[in-house]
Amino acid sequence: MDVPLPHLDRPFDYQVPATLDAAAQPGVRVKVRFAGQPVDGYLLERVAASGHEGQLLFLEKVVSPEPVLRPEIAALARQVADRYAGTMPDVLRLAVPPRHARTEQAPAAHGAARPVPAVDEHGWRRYTAGPALLRALGDGRRPHAVWTALPGEDWPARLAEAAATTLGGGRGALFVVADARDLDRLDAAMTTALGGTGSHVALSAALGPAERYRRFLAASRGQARVVIGTRAACFAPVADLGLVAIWDDGDDLHAEPRAPYPHARQVLLARAEQAGCGVIVGGFARTAEAQQLIEAGWAIEVAAARDVLRRHMPKVVTVGEDDQLARDPGAVSARLPTAAWRAARDALQRDAPVLIQVPRRGYVPSVACAECYTAARCPNCAGPLALPSSSAPPSCRWCGRVAAAYHCPECGSRRLRASVVGARRTAEELARAFPDTPVRTSGRDGVLATVPGEASIVVSTPGAEPVAPGGYGAVLLLDSWALLTRADLRATEEALRRWLTAASLARHTGQVVVVADASLAVVQALVRFDPGWLAARELADRRELGFPPVVRMASLTGPPVAVADLLAAARLPPGTEILGPVPAGDDQERMLVRTGRAAGVALALALRTAAGLRSARKATDTVRIQVDPLDLL
Repeated sequence: MDVPLPHLDRPFDYQVPATLDAAAQPGVRVKVRFAGQPVDGYLLERVAASGHEGQLLFLEKVVSPEPVLRPEIAALARQVADRYAGTMPDVLRLAVPPRHARTEQAPAAHGAARPVPAVDEHGWRRYTAGPALLRALGDGRRPHAVWTALPGEDWPARLAEAAATTLGGGRGALFVVADARDLDRLDAAMTTALGGTGSHVALSAALGPAERYRRFLAASRGQARVVIGTRAACFAPVADLGLVAIWDDGDDLHAEPRAPYPHARQVLLARAEQAGCGVIVGGFARTAEAQQLIEAGWAIEVAAARDVLRRHMPKVVTVGEDDQLARDPGAVSARLPTAAWRAARDALQRDAPVLIQVPRRGYVPSVACAECYTAARCPNCAGPLALPSSSAPPSCRWCGRVAAAYHCPECGSRRLRASVVGARRTAEELARAFPDTPVRTSGRDGVLATVPGEASIVVSTPGAEPVAPGGYGAVLLLDSWALLTRADLRATEEALRRWLTAASLARHTGQVVVVADASLAVVQALVRFDPGWLAARELADRRELGFPPVVRMASLTGPPVAVADLLAAARLPPGTEILGPVPAGDDQERMLVRTGRAAGVALALALRTAAGLRSARKATDTVRIQVDPLDLL
């Protein structure tokens, strides 16, 4: 039943009246009477008798005879809810889109089955075990692979070839990407590889209710054997599943922001175990979780040999933060070191675009006193002040109030200086440095999918880098400290992922300039394009320190009394450690609960049971439970 209370997260028995016997089939939406109120739900199973000793109520209504909840998806939802200490109704809200009656009642399109075009293995031959991976998928076997893509790789085409091979072997496939731009690229590649649009559907939250439900039904009814989409698509009802794949599993967009906060990678791995199908975890970088799959022997590494990698990777040059700036006045204002300035100038002279990655969005997202360097804070809420443009007065990034009359509380000065420069300010300075060159920006205010393959400068925030035909002539990675100094367990891993994503857009004859200390391990991994080496180091460090994915951790956030109440009610597994508390803002605190991987299921069950007990007692203060959250610090 669609009831959000944890203590009611279980199946309930109802009698089926004779008038609904034909329509009441497993997987359909129903309405029942519960506690005197009509409640929505799904019919899970029909049995001859019930173990309930009391009198059973009757089903009130079959909302639709369409079986939208397949048995394997119901089992997956239960497994995901158990792993993440959540409830099955919360998972089902992610898995099954809202009903659209007109779309459901429309006649289904029955097109003739199209033959799957032959797959050219040339792209996969550059990787060790690449052709073997395709052959295993075509033969109906269940290969598990962690794929590290070459720089400049047309990864949508490679994934589409894997889909075509799986489809040719008589099984379906499911692919999950992080955002709409990646989905559009993969959709185009699937259309080419599968010989049209009838064999696959693309699911995303950006679709309207009718179109999203129509595509969901196409997969549920078996009309579309290949499904691609963003994180919610990991629950798509693909028949006879032969392959699940996720691209760039380190992207935080793969983590669901709603309870019970599942990660798409983990859901797909659970589906692979459930269906006995193949797995591809791909990306230009590699997470510690993917490295653990390799070291545990569960997955094989699919990567190019070093000699092949050297032929495809651009040259990477490191420049220290304090290196001499180029003498050109424009380069000085744009904070470009000499090596970066020359790389950009040479690329533009070759009529090639230049990509500049700036980790901070906005114009000047942080300002300080020009005299004593004290950080400028809002007089109203103490939030950080920022400059939205070159002519606008400073305003607060928290409450939005304008602080036109701001003066430093330490020295009284009214003059401000930029302590952090954003992407738009960088673009403005580069426009002065290269007055005859078009300057484009890609970020929160507008993300570009592609740019022309001609001389231009593209200033982008991480994750918004557009694709240039033929690649960029130079890629400049500025302000590396902003990524490396984040208070985050994954700061190093995330920095390399951002850098490799941008650097992989460069031509193999181009140049990548990173403004960072060359002695850092993460910079060395970038220079060698060796994310596997850094992932192994990260995993070893986490093993020594006791951090995920080597252990299982849960984060409990809420009022101190509520958190203490939940922990007191939880029967935690032996050996469990409790870390904290730490302030979490708004009179809340955060506790971390850590246990070994073998006890991970027991930990989640204990926390869910404790939440159910508090729910049954009608506790007013809620506690947010997140198992293996991305943000631990």
